[in-house]
Amino acid sequence: MDQIIDRLAPATTTPDLAGWTLLAVLVLAGVAATWWPAWRVLRLVVTLVHELGHALVGMLCGRRFTGFVLRSDMSGHAVTVGPAHGAGVIATTWAGYPAPGIVGAGLIWLATHGWSAPALTALVVGLLAALTRVRSALTGLVVLAAVAGAASLWWWGEDTLQAWLLVGVGVLLLVGAWRHLGSMLPRIEIGSDPGVLARATGVPAALWVVSFVVVLAAATWVVVTVLLVPMGA
Repeated sequence: MDQIIDRLAPATTTPDLAGWTLLAVLVLAGVAATWWPAWRVLRLVVTLVHELGHALVGMLCGRRFTGFVLRSDMSGHAVTVGPAHGAGVIATTWAGYPAPGIVGAGLIWLATHGWSAPALTALVVGLLAALTRVRSALTGLVVLAAVAGAASLWWWGEDTLQAWLLVGVGVLLLVGAWRHLGSMLPRIEIGSDPGVLARATGVPAALWVVSFVVVLAAATWVVVTVLLVPMGA
């Protein structure tokens, strides 16, 4: 029990993320998010966060999260039950594309401030909860792999290693969020999130895409600002 409690607490000192190791982590994360053989697998992690973003915001808006699926072509679908109209369903639909960037920036901020262990704890708990809502074998495999990776790092990783890897995951999610958004352009399909939002609100789909860009740009600014400090800039 003492060991579990120790692994729930933030680091007593800020992890040392300066130097070539951090640069190597950033480069590897960037390669993982852009090199096709790696991206074709890791993009499912970005899709997972996208769909869970829909689910979390839906539940915060009072909707009931009933299940979700991930597909190998980078698409997915999360189902929340509630009113068919109103602010809740709009917020739920909007949340998907910004979610990986926001989560990525949050992980990097927490990692660089010594909060890797609590962040990993929250990830494990959230993923275990999500596991009860999977609706396909591929979805279950991805969630189980994410749980295993996060739990292993939480239990066996020391503070600096946890911070390095969370920074890497954060960069992967942020770059992946931009890639997901870019893959939707230049043609916005009627069944895409901004297409659905346009039909529901009358606001052009392009403006919804702009809102995604603004949020991801803010997340990118946070990440660059946070990482400039340990890199000595």
